[in-house]
Amino acid sequence: MDISYPPETEAFRSEVKGFLSDALPADWKGIGALDEDAAWAFARDWRRRLATRGYLSLTWPEEYGGRGLSKLHQVVLMEELALAGVPFGLPQDTFGVKMLANTLLRWGTEEQKAHFLPRILSGEDTWCQGYSEPDAGSDLASLRTRAVRDGGGTSRSWGSPRSSEAESGGEWIIDGQKVWTSGAHHSDWIFVLARTNHDAPKHRGISFLLVPLHQPGVEVRPFRMMSGQLHFNEVFFNGARTRADLVVGGVDNGWTVAQSLLGVERGEEAATNPILFKAEVERLVELARLYGKDQDPVIRQRIAWCWSKVEIMRYLGYRILTGWLKGAGPGPESSIAKLYWSEYHTKVTDLAMDIMGLHGQVPVGRPPLRTYRTDDPGAANSSASWSTTYLIARSGTIYAGTSQVQRNILAEKVLGLPREPRV
Repeated sequence: MDISYPPETEAFRSEVKGFLSDALPADWKGIGALDEDAAWAFARDWRRRLATRGYLSLTWPEEYGGRGLSKLHQVVLMEELALAGVPFGLPQDTFGVKMLANTLLRWGTEEQKAHFLPRILSGEDTWCQGYSEPDAGSDLASLRTRAVRDGGGTSRSWGSPRSSEAESGGEWIIDGQKVWTSGAHHSDWIFVLARTNHDAPKHRGISFLLVPLHQPGVEVRPFRMMSGQLHFNEVFFNGARTRADLVVGGVDNGWTVAQSLLGVERGEEAATNPILFKAEVERLVELARLYGKDQDPVIRQRIAWCWSKVEIMRYLGYRILTGWLKGAGPGPESSIAKLYWSEYHTKVTDLAMDIMGLHGQVPVGRPPLRTYRTDDPGAANSSASWSTTYLIARSGTIYAGTSQVQRNILAEKVLGLPREPRV
């Protein structure tokens, strides 16, 4: 198996390393070593630098503000950012830059691309994803949010592109509810899956709509997680409206559009997850040293188990990456990877809590058991950081498809077992 990169991408890797060397301070320890305010300030400035350099739009065609490079160049960029401990933009860029922009490049009209892509790149518009519902999470095709076409009157602009269809009037009127909507309280727009044809089979009567959040008829309610953070939201639509031409990929074709969106991050995550989890194991080793547990034979064995799991994750990533670079859609490997890393992450954070003992139950800035050295990992290895990660790791077995759903997919599509009876 040849896992080497071609010369043109290694040349690009040298470019990225040079950029990081010039842009980051010599004593840089990663964004995780900063406190929350400093991390947000850094991330905002860092996003600007990435956009100026063309790294946020690396694979976009040049006519839309991109550099026109390949998926493998994107993987190299993400690898180097992960190794340096710096983010790819701000959290909402996952939905705007990675997900929606690539979806528009494949499915959007010229008017949609010309209007939205520059605003996504500049950060003027921030986006969130309106998929899950209270009764349609893993079985997303059962969604009940509906959109009805109103062809009368003059359509409101919402600052969006105008087409001949919009000029003649017409809007979608949206009613329903979305849940677990990450970052909706910080977003300007939401891309929504809504049922537009109740007579069609459930996978074929769905449309992919672009909807402004700041309007009458939209209510966003944040959830406070058990970690204390505000991240997820409920979004209620009660007669909310969006322009008739802001449907992506054609009316009733939203399921196909949504499926293509799911494949956007597969290659990047396959390349970067092993890097991030390896860095976490290294922090775990340092945590054991800080708490005097590094010679405990049981702790050492459990750390070795974590290290071996990350190595397996790396080779699984190579397999996924190969298919992604060839343009393959999401296959069973993506379910294997999702199940693997999410279940693994609960175990490694269990170990961190066991190392800290009761100190992990009372999050503080630094564990009080030793005199700190000049190379102490700092806030990134505080009990507050590990206890928060411990809580968040549990959600990884639920979002983006629960572990139970991933096992069902693998049982049916890989092992050929019969489908579970539908009650």
